Amino acid sequence: MSVLYSPPNLSIELNPLWLRSLGFTLPLESEMGKKKPELQLYNSMAREKQVFKPIVEGKVSMYVCGVTSYDFSHIGHARAYVAFDVLYRYLRYLDYEVVYVRNFTDVDDKIIRRANEVGEDPRALSGRFCQEYLNDMADLQCLIPTHQPRVTDHVDQIKDMIAKIISNGCAYAVDGDVFFSVDNFPNYGKLSGRKLEDNRAGEQVAVDTRKRNPFDFALWKSAKPGEPQWDSPWGPGRPGWHIECSAMSAQYLTHKFDIHGGGEDLIFPHHENEIAQSCAACPESNVNYWIHNGFINANGEKMSKSLGNYYTIREVTELYHPLALRHFLLGTHYRSPVNFSITQIEISSEAVFYIYQTLQDCVDALSALRGESETNSKPARYINGGQECITKLHSDFETRLADDLHMPVILNAALPEAFRFINVTLNMLKKKQQKQQQLSIAKTPIDLEKEIKQVLDVIGLLSNLTYAEVLQQLKDKALRRAGVTEDDVLRSIEERMLARKNKEFSKGDQIRSDLAAKGIALMDVGKETIWRPCVPVQQEKPNVPAQQEKQEKPNVPAQQEKPVIPVEKENPSPTPAESSDK
Repeated sequence: MSVLYSPPNLSIELNPLWLRSLGFTLPLESEMGKKKPELQLYNSMAREKQVFKPIVEGKVSMYVCGVTSYDFSHIGHARAYVAFDVLYRYLRYLDYEVVYVRNFTDVDDKIIRRANEVGEDPRALSGRFCQEYLNDMADLQCLIPTHQPRVTDHVDQIKDMIAKIISNGCAYAVDGDVFFSVDNFPNYGKLSGRKLEDNRAGEQVAVDTRKRNPFDFALWKSAKPGEPQWDSPWGPGRPGWHIECSAMSAQYLTHKFDIHGGGEDLIFPHHENEIAQSCAACPESNVNYWIHNGFINANGEKMSKSLGNYYTIREVTELYHPLALRHFLLGTHYRSPVNFSITQIEISSEAVFYIYQTLQDCVDALSALRGESETNSKPARYINGGQECITKLHSDFETRLADDLHMPVILNAALPEAFRFINVTLNMLKKKQQKQQQLSIAKTPIDLEKEIKQVLDVIGLLSNLTYAEVLQQLKDKALRRAGVTEDDVLRSIEERMLARKNKEFSKGDQIRSDLAAKGIALMDVGKETIWRPCVPVQQEKPNVPAQQEKQEKPNVPAQQEKPVIPVEKENPSPTPAESSDK
């Protein structure tokens, strides 16, 4: 009779410190053994937050409406695409395999109109601004989507979908145009909650008598002289605006996918029309989660070209670091309206400088201790409160993002608290002279820095550049805003030091105040003086009689004026109103 050999139990408890010394990457103690919280997203269709459950386990399909490329993109675009970039990053953090599609509208009434105004081929103009948009997205650290389709590359798919809609009795052709029949789609209005009779009651658009219903919308537009055009069964022409997203989302994600996103201004009519088109072409079409971001205002008013208070991304990033703009946009929940002002972007700029200065301080203080901290024979422990701080940051990060991407608490409370604690530990480290004492402290800032970097990476605030390079960029932007060079600042520092040496303290204080008013802060560190960017400090103004002040200064709300930025724009005249079909 044969006897099976049973080996002895050779289970070994492996020391995490030893594994790390061999190069293994292990989770922080705050992460080990913890299940990530369920993601909840606000669904505009259901009008409530819902637990996110993808159609295919472990995979997510997401479509976000992109830009119409006829000009430089504005900060309203930045708000939308930064918000969905955070969602994209967080879904990947949750280990989902994400297919993210963000389109370009590269043929449209606005593009044709702008091309005619500047005497440029519409496709060339559109292609140029597509690239400018991609440059802006790269500056804002928005990850590249999986697919970025353009309308002009998908006209065949669009024509096929229109043909299906016609054959299903939901569209009709008139004089080379094709219109969708809203009366033949009973569920029209289910996303926005609007009823056709309500639309008619408040109708203020010109009526096209060829339409069966004033709110029928164009799927195909007949060719006009000088416009881009393609052959079709209904005659030469080009796609309408709404049909493109239905066709391209079906092409890359099928007729059923998880997430469709965009600004809340797209709920009606664009997304409402998308639903109608997609379901008319394929009755099984469905999007599980409709997600929309809120508006952005400028200085308390709606941002618009006609009011002259709109800002392009490029205008802002000429004077402020792109990370400062991203930080500002993340500081308000993505569904809430956000007010853009110079003061707020200054505050975000200072916050980003503080983040990177603290991270650079970690590099300077811990570089010589990192390797020894992990191989130290004596097991390292967290200092009092260290483990709690790391655990709290990790918990706040996951639970807040899982709660419909609630960024403000992370950005305005959790991260600042972690940075304060890390500065406390770095100060403790400076006071310890013996290497063993330093090693006993080093574990806390080392692990806390790792947790902070992970959070910054997921929310898109961790640059690929070194901390020192980002700090220099922030200082360069501050100098440009102040209208001075670094040599000018250094000369002012020398003048202040000389004034103080001569006991001309008021002169020294004035030099410091003058620079602070320009956003340059002087800091005395030991026997030397250094400078860093800051929020400009308003100096006290002399008393001016009320009548004189009224004559000298028009009645304009604070921070109303835009900064003068040397960015050449394509035809800065106000954009004509959109057609009734949009």
